[in-house]
Formats: sequence, structure tokens, C-alpha cells
Amino acid sequence: MNYIKKSPWILHYDGSSCNGCDIEVLACLTPLYDVERFGIINTGNPKHADILLITGSVNEQNIPVVKQLYEQMAAPKVVVAIGICATSGGIFADCYNVVGGVDKVLPVDVYVPGCAARPEAIIDGVVKALSILEQKQNEKRKKESGRYGTAN
Repeated sequence: MNYIKKSPWILHYDGSSCNGCDIEVLACLTPLYDVERFGIINTGNPKHADILLITGSVNEQNIPVVKQLYEQMAAPKVVVAIGICATSGGIFADCYNVVGGVDKVLPVDVYVPGCAARPEAIIDGVVKALSILEQKQNEKRKKESGRYGTAN
């Protein structure tokens, strides 16, 4: 992570779920797992977030909310689908109002499997998201330097 100049901020959103993965995401913030050791800060404001963590499946009612959160985030941004419900709809996939996993609505960069996903797996997914965020920042920087005619 050479280019990341600030601590990455995460935004967590829970779709339609049993809340098992939400509990595990919260466990990542406790002193036992301490995701903040990677410089990660949890925020409630999508305008400050770099990484969107989504747990639970996507249903008809939360599609506009999920899209709005994603659109409010500044580029570059990374989406992490946590748990089997967020990746494919899980046990809720056959429900009348569930459209499936997050990738039916947003481009997902990292998939974290599990029911419920273990804190170690979530942290691993967030670390992978950090490397993807760095790649996207480097690509953005190259585009901007080419647009303005400066070389780095």
C-alpha cells in the first residue's frame, strides 16, 4: 500500500439478513480482532467511505438504498460482499422479493464466503479490498496525470 495517503474508511450496510454476518463485522472492531490496526476507520457517512461492506441479500426495497450509498461514495471505491447472502442471496434467495446477491445491483470487488462469515475471513476480505483500492487509486492517478500532461 504505497500510494494510500490516508486511512481507508469503511461503510457497513446490512441488507436482508439474519444479522449473523453483522455481528461478525462488529466483532472485527473489537480489541480481539482490531481491524483498526490496518488504519481502517468505520464511518456512517458514504461521502467519507472508501470501502462499502455489505451483508445480507438485496431485496426490492433496499435496491435504491444500496445504489444511493454506492453513488454517494467518491471514486475510487471498493465493494465487499460479506457472507453467503450477500454473495448469492443465501437461504433467502428463493424469497419473493429477494433479487439475489449484491452483484445483481453493484459491481462487487471482493467476495467473503461463509454463513456467518468468520471475523478472520472478513478482515482478509478487507485487506484484499485495500489492495484493490490502491490499484484503483493508481489507475486514477495515471489517468489524471495523462489528462493534464504531467508524468509521474
